[in-house]
Amino acid sequence: MSRIGRKVVPVPKGVTVSINGSEVKVKGPKGELSRTFRPEVTVKQDGDLLKVERSNDERAVRALHGLSRALLNNMVVGVSNGFSKVLQIEGVGYRAEMKGKDLVMALGFSHPVTVTPPDGIAFVVDEKARTITISGADKEQVGQVAADVRAWRKPEPYKGKGLRYVGERVRRKAGKAGKAA
Repeated sequence: MSRIGRKVVPVPKGVTVSINGSEVKVKGPKGELSRTFRPEVTVKQDGDLLKVERSNDERAVRALHGLSRALLNNMVVGVSNGFSKVLQIEGVGYRAEMKGKDLVMALGFSHPVTVTPPDGIAFVVDEKARTITISGADKEQVGQVAADVRAWRKPEPYKGKGLRYVGERVRRKAGKAGKAA
């Protein structure tokens, strides 16, 4: 049996879960998320615990069992605590600022780059620490928006300039050897 799939998902105070067949809606202080699960797995609520069960022991269904439990746990954690990713800005002249809800970045292009956050996502810029924090309730959406923002200027291997995740290590390369006299 799946080690992840057989774990129960605790529902914290302030979070409500409604199950309608294979559709699960989770509502909490950070927002509301819903997801339709495959028919091979069923979600059952027992008080303040959620349990994911599977219909049979086929290999594909066993994989769905753990996946469904992880997605359900991410929904519950997202609406109660939320998720965030932090990007660090490296490079002379590279900077970011907020204009309303939009993120405006100067990344060495001839024009500023403006990123409008989708619904449920918020940007916070710390100009002293040169970081951009992307936060929201949906873990998948937060990660995708962070990857999209990072894609504007990935860290390059020679000087390390660009946008990187906090804690990300960039493999550096040696530059030109130069002329030896």
